[in-house]
Amino acid sequence: MATENKNLSDYDKTTIPNASKFRFGIVVSEWNDTITEGLYDGAYNTLVENGVQPNNIIRWNVPGSYELIYGCKKMQEQMVNAVIAVGSVIQGETKHFDFVCEAVSQGIKDLNVTRETPVIFCVLTDNNMQQAVERSGGKHGNKGTEAAVAAIKMAELRENS
Repeated sequence: MATENKNLSDYDKTTIPNASKFRFGIVVSEWNDTITEGLYDGAYNTLVENGVQPNNIIRWNVPGSYELIYGCKKMQEQMVNAVIAVGSVIQGETKHFDFVCEAVSQGIKDLNVTRETPVIFCVLTDNNMQQAVERSGGKHGNKGTEAAVAAIKMAELRENS
């Protein structure tokens, strides 16, 4: 596992650009909300800890991870410096998991390739609920924290390029 020897919440704050000048959008899937709320909290708290004013963080909810693509596309139009897509897809007994994961990852990739505002992939694609819990504030840290750090770095890259 990618997170087996890494805590997703660990980062060196001295390597993070000053984020006080940036605005961020966070689009959150309501599906598996116990997981997505933990991811949102990790992202939001990390942005604030790195200088982002709370009024410069816009949150929108969408019904599920599949809808993150449209939500992120519309969020890119809101004069934000970066968008974080927050979702959780957990393996079930059907191929639905594969279709949703593929569509969401490709859709977010397409937004990054075709548009100017970066979208950060903070969508857990776990085999079971326990794995999701461990990556949304549990023993492996919080993927939301990692996504917020990436969003700050990408906002800085966009501004300086």
